[in-house]
Amino acid sequence: MPDFDILVIGSGPGGQKAAIAAAKLGRRVAVIDRPNMVGGVSIHTGTIPSKTLREAVLYLTGLTQRDLYGQSYRLKEDITVADLTARTQHVVGREVDVIRSQLSRNHVSLFAGTGRFVDDHTVALREVNGHERLLSAGHIVIATGTRPARPASVEFDERTIIDSDNVLNLERVPRSMVIVGAGVIGMEYASMFAALGSKVTVVEQRPGMLDFCDVEVIESLKYQLRDLAVTFRFGETVAAVERHPRGTLTILESGKKIPADAVMYSAGRQGLTDDLELDKAGLSADRRGRIKVDEHYRTEVPHIYAVGDVIGFPALAATSMEQGRTAAYHACGEPVNQMDGLQPIGIYTIPEISFIGRTEDQLTEDSVPYEVGISRYRELARGQIIGDSHGMLKLLVSPEDRRLLGVHCFGTGATELIHIGQSVMGCGGTVDYLVDAVFNYPTLAESYKVAALDATNKIRQIDRLRD
Repeated sequence: MPDFDILVIGSGPGGQKAAIAAAKLGRRVAVIDRPNMVGGVSIHTGTIPSKTLREAVLYLTGLTQRDLYGQSYRLKEDITVADLTARTQHVVGREVDVIRSQLSRNHVSLFAGTGRFVDDHTVALREVNGHERLLSAGHIVIATGTRPARPASVEFDERTIIDSDNVLNLERVPRSMVIVGAGVIGMEYASMFAALGSKVTVVEQRPGMLDFCDVEVIESLKYQLRDLAVTFRFGETVAAVERHPRGTLTILESGKKIPADAVMYSAGRQGLTDDLELDKAGLSADRRGRIKVDEHYRTEVPHIYAVGDVIGFPALAATSMEQGRTAAYHACGEPVNQMDGLQPIGIYTIPEISFIGRTEDQLTEDSVPYEVGISRYRELARGQIIGDSHGMLKLLVSPEDRRLLGVHCFGTGATELIHIGQSVMGCGGTVDYLVDAVFNYPTLAESYKVAALDATNKIRQIDRLRD
């Protein structure tokens, strides 16, 4: 008889939810993770620290209040790294306590150390003191997550030339900064440091940024960031990064040279599978360290599952949690619905972006007719109260059956607001529900009614011409 029914390698969002789901179903469950990494990368260097840092930046800089109180408004004049990390350390500490408590309450055994496969049912646990012990399980869930990908040609010192995991190691808020990579993580940090007053240059080899988002939303974000003195270098590749006593020099292949106090690389992520010895379990990973799975998150070996960032897209904490739960249910023979294809995407730039469903470009490419309904925060009483004059909500509506095809939000509370659209879409509702619904006043949620009226008025105009 194996030691456990389910053994989970990694305690991030995916691993944690897989372990708890299996424990709730009465299975004997164990989790392996490094002693200082309970909660995974998400808690320690990824989602939670970066979002807490963003909150600290917004609070201390008073950025969102400047439309009301003037451009010189600041809550604190000289913001230090210590000011920023104080809030982050508090939140991370509390979150780790919550996770430990959840695992303990559900009688999940937590082993401190790292794991590697001995065979497809056995994992060797290497403890902190160097001792190894074997743990066997009927099912194994790989939830090891990822680390930032680092180009071999760049000398990272984790102080001036850093990746997204080392941001809080900076000794001071840099006066100038180069961010290589205009993906989600790169743009989130670009907006945070720009808000702190750093002169940020973003270098991206592609012709644009966040090309999976609505074009109008991205144009709005670019405008906001340029207003905070962010410079964009699209279609450019970094040839070399030099470290000097007084800062760094980033040299582009086009010959441009960019001096800065610090350089941050945000060039994708690499699956943490190198030390798992996957071959001993009959598994393999691609060059990015990612493991292939089926719709139930099973690997090539049916009793071994993989969830979270280690399986690749969408690599979000929210989807990882659901993948973990789904994998555990499947492993335990519990009925489970497949994850809904409608997943909200949240990007915590300043201002934030969130969307669900298709974009205008995708609908046009697929020859799907649609009408657009827009609500701007500056036209809402709540928008005036909070001082957000740039936010907007966009609804894409089918003129044929009046269902929502996509919802795109930009501005304060976008990542919260999107769930109203998600609920309507998920339940197969139409734009008429939003037209007829009564929303609290004054709220940002009222933007749904305004945008819905805008879309239906346009549809009505077309219908009248046909009559």
